[in-house]
Amino acid sequence: MSQTREDMAAYLEAALEDGDPALVVAALGDIARAKGMTHITSEMGIGSESLDRALSREGNLELATLLKVIQALGLRLRATPI
Repeated sequence: MSQTREDMAAYLEAALEDGDPALVVAALGDIARAKGMTHITSEMGIGSESLDRALSREGNLELATLLKVIQALGLRLRATPI
């Protein structure tokens, strides 16, 4: 997976358009791992094990964590009309 912000945004956007929460979490996990979990967790101020668990299939990603991950990736979540 390419690590440009544009590529990460397009990948996450495709997952969001699908509407499956598990797919969105999986996409965030893929992006975070590609960028480097150490970088993401240092930006967020949490341990890598905690983030890895939150981004797993069994994890329970809270909205606050989701927004922090997106910000740490250098992305922005937007709402647009359907």
